[in-house]
Amino acid sequence: MPDYQLLIFDWDGTLVDSIGRIVEAMHRAADVGELPRCSDAEVRGIIGLELGHAICTLYPELADPARIEVIRRAYSEQYLLLEREPSPLYEGVRESLAYFREQGYQLAVATGKGRNGLQRVLADKGWLDYFDITRCADETAGKPNPRMLHEIMAHCGVPPERSLMVGDATFDLLMARNAAVDSVAVGYGAQPLLVLREFEPCLAINQFNELRAWLDEKAAAARHRGE
Repeated sequence: MPDYQLLIFDWDGTLVDSIGRIVEAMHRAADVGELPRCSDAEVRGIIGLELGHAICTLYPELADPARIEVIRRAYSEQYLLLEREPSPLYEGVRESLAYFREQGYQLAVATGKGRNGLQRVLADKGWLDYFDITRCADETAGKPNPRMLHEIMAHCGVPPERSLMVGDATFDLLMARNAAVDSVAVGYGAQPLLVLREFEPCLAINQFNELRAWLDEKAAAARHRGE
């Protein structure tokens, strides 16, 4: 296995414990749009997609762009209400990311969030300048299209074989596969490991700190080989 140089993280459900609020905001948006509420599992299944794509996936009968826009705005409004107290980082995330930076990894975010939303939460965490690059679904192709990863790798000057995508949704792992990038599945976010393992991640974890231990092992093995 290679000694990775670039670590790319999904945001919601991977770094930040926000899945419950995303589900609730989508339920409330359905109420505003006079649509039936989907199940929690159905909403979890679209987390990671660009918002408009997610809405159309949940409600394929919606053909009117104006009505889709109503749902989009309602979701955004409801999510902001729920985020008056910002969603917390998962246990071990802040410490592990600081450690990764100390070890010389480049860090990036690839998210289905819009740029305005990501900037807001990065500012809340004091991370506006923390990552080497962040890419959002509304400024490039959304997941699972690999363009987001291609842009991140080009910016960082790191090839696919030295890059690693960490995510909690099938769209994250499929995006990584489409970009020829290794992936890590986290089982505490949107989807269970039973589903994510179908995409053959290099590692499946239930706690973020497990990633740090695994990367240390990989780096030590690479040093032993003289890479």
